[in-house]
Amino acid sequence: MDSSKVQQILNWPQPKNIKALQSYFGFANFDHCFIKNYFKKITALTSLLKEDSPFIFNEEALSQFQVLKEAFTTSPLLSHFNPSLPTIVETYASDYALGAVLSQVNDEGKHPIAFDSCKLLPAELNYEIHDKELLGIVWALKCWSDRPLFPAVFYVFQSSYSSSGLLS
Repeated sequence: MDSSKVQQILNWPQPKNIKALQSYFGFANFDHCFIKNYFKKITALTSLLKEDSPFIFNEEALSQFQVLKEAFTTSPLLSHFNPSLPTIVETYASDYALGAVLSQVNDEGKHPIAFDSCKLLPAELNYEIHDKELLGIVWALKCWSDRPLFPAVFYVFQSSYSSSGLLS
């Protein structure tokens, strides 16, 4: 990343109101695919955007804001997709978000191809954890299965063992 852009990100002022936070998200959402677990990292910030909530930038929001700024300046390099390499889809589910990493393995090890994450919908927040984990797998496959040359054979790894019996 260009050093002037890195400085601009690091110097971004703390949002003082909803409009300033929306402006920041306008920037951040454009490049969020480079940040692992992006939506998990911004839960306190997105809660400030609710219409019925006062805009109080507390310590948790400030911490997430700083972590996110740092993440944008230290993002891992993504590799190009190679349909001849083994492909891995890793997923996670938390109380509020789903996340996934698409990776491939070559002679040098495992390399990320893409990251994605999303906030759970209000109804999905009520799911049991094993249902959230299975939802994460389905969601990740929908995200990436339409990519050109997505392999017919790939490996899925889930962050928890609570769904492992359902996948065997």
